[in-house]
Amino acid sequence: MVMTKLRRGTRLVVASHNPGKVWEIQQLIEPYGLDAISAGDLGLAEPEESEPTFAGNAKLKAVAAATGSRLPALADDSGLEVDCLDGALGIYSARWAGPGKDFGLAMKRLGEEITSRNGWVAPGPRANFISVLCLAWPDGETRLFEGKVFGHLVWPPRGGNGFGYDPMFVPDGGTETFGEMQPEGKYAISHRTRAFAAFKAAMLDAITPDAIAAKANAATTGTGRDLAAFSAAAANLSTRAESAAFIARLKDDLAVHGSDWKNVTLDAYLDALQRQLAEAPATEEPAWRTLAKALLAASCHD
Repeated sequence: MVMTKLRRGTRLVVASHNPGKVWEIQQLIEPYGLDAISAGDLGLAEPEESEPTFAGNAKLKAVAAATGSRLPALADDSGLEVDCLDGALGIYSARWAGPGKDFGLAMKRLGEEITSRNGWVAPGPRANFISVLCLAWPDGETRLFEGKVFGHLVWPPRGGNGFGYDPMFVPDGGTETFGEMQPEGKYAISHRTRAFAAFKAAMLDAITPDAIAAKANAATTGTGRDLAAFSAAAANLSTRAESAAFIARLKDDLAVHGSDWKNVTLDAYLDALQRQLAEAPATEEPAWRTLAKALLAASCHD
């Protein structure tokens, strides 16, 4: 069967409710002129990930989004596989972070589990990240694409960039963890980027990427602040190091885009921050994440 390929202007559903994952996939597809929208923005229910493999869960999510939206949908299922844990965490990688998606606790739990297996042998236990992308069409047609990046784990975690288990993972040939690397360095070699390369070769070969046009289009739809990136980072933040990196990015953003901030004096900003924290709903998410969301909101709202 010859699968229908995507064309510039095609509306594509990113079948995820994870802001970080949605943002990352949108950065990959934006230069190809695809009109991306998340399953969350469409109000689609998030299906239970009940399959025993990454491919099965990616397909489950993509088909659900394509069926619910009547649009082509792209889903990702990804995780961390550790050799000394017999391939765990695998499809349960996110679930180790608990209902609040606290990856600070998840990394601590992972470190302790490796210790119990006597796995901390220099330079560190072998591991790999894996991503499986599934493209599904409303008629049920699907296609799978896989990417992996290999390396080793370190303890304690290092760096405040990225999300999930990034601060524990050093890719082969590198010395920095994904949490220490600048985003462009990580994305050049990441598992999701490698899966996307296979997706691009099969489904986008007739589309010429136009990064300049994509950036110009983004500039006409906002104030110049990359609020989507900030929101994604805040929604996935779990640790003190990630909080420090987030605040540094906000400080840099103020220096460049201060005219777009709602509150630029210290008094006004602290007043807005106080209100944001007072009105924040009770959740099970990490306190650092709640603070990051409030810090960002105080720059945008009274």
